[in-house]
Amino acid sequence: MCPAESAGRRPRAARPRAPKGTNSVNEQRAKYPHVHVRLTGRDGNAFAILAAVKAGMRRALISEDQCRAFFVEATAGDYDHLLATAMRWVDVS
Repeated sequence: MCPAESAGRRPRAARPRAPKGTNSVNEQRAKYPHVHVRLTGRDGNAFAILAAVKAGMRRALISEDQCRAFFVEATAGDYDHLLATAMRWVDVS
């Protein structure tokens, strides 16, 4: 019996691991994994996040149609949806 079980708690599930050769789990799933956007240590405002991702996409020469598609998808929900969308489209750190 593990210590968590003896204390009456359920053991935590294992955290997902990144495949060898990648820096994060997100790198595997991002639509544009070569676009790196740093959000940690920055303003967490939704508009600042949208601007940072869009700027990263433009720097990587992603088409304006794809930038617009990201914007439409990212703004279709709440703040959590925005973050999840950013992580699906680019490599976020």
